[in-house]
Amino acid sequence: MVDSDERDAETARPDGLGEEVDSAPADAAPANPDIDDLLAKLDALSDTVDEAHEREKVRQTISLVERMPGTGALAERITKYTSRDLAESFVGAVLFALPLLVEGGVFEIAAWFAATTVAGVPVLLIGHVGFIFLATAGLLYFADFRQIAIRHPIFGVIPRRYAGVLLVSLATSAAMLLFWGRLHEGDPTALERLGRIAVVWAAAAFGAGLGDILPGESQGEDIGPLDLDPFDDDSGDAARGRGSDDRDRTD
Repeated sequence: MVDSDERDAETARPDGLGEEVDSAPADAAPANPDIDDLLAKLDALSDTVDEAHEREKVRQTISLVERMPGTGALAERITKYTSRDLAESFVGAVLFALPLLVEGGVFEIAAWFAATTVAGVPVLLIGHVGFIFLATAGLLYFADFRQIAIRHPIFGVIPRRYAGVLLVSLATSAAMLLFWGRLHEGDPTALERLGRIAVVWAAAAFGAGLGDILPGESQGEDIGPLDLDPFDDDSGDAARGRGSDDRDRTD
């Protein structure tokens, strides 16, 4: 009887030490959960299951939730990054780069970039490249065309879609300038050649981003982790349970 009274007294202590374990939930639920919270949990669950058929069942559940009445706005949400997204980026980059390939103004801008230096550093060219990086990020994640989910970022930092848009548009710009004979026309310096690529790249990156996200989420399998993040180990069950919420972030 004494032991029972002592346990009751400990539980009722003002400092709450007796309830410390029970009062700290392992995963606190949102105060006002909505459909987005449910989908975020399902996305995280798709990364924790081991078998392909289990992941497919989770994906079917997500698709079912997105088709529920009153969730039409979820069509704006993009979670997967597939090979079709890469193809759409390529098409968008070509469409936006084509008009610049016949413009002599590209040569003039490139010459201006090469001629404007500070201590031998082409500051305007560097600033232009920085503008491309910022504009592409703004288009994908801040312009509200679509709600883009960031999953399995490269090195845990760089979104795969962001890197894909930039790389596809850069490769497209350089290849088209070369194939159309516009990269070496007029015997430019190496810095001018880089300037020509950078000028076309600005338009191509914008087109690649729009070509990727405007059609909405593509069909097909997600490309999946690129295994470039040393801290993102999907092979262990513990890592799956611990890192799934961190890998699924939405801007």
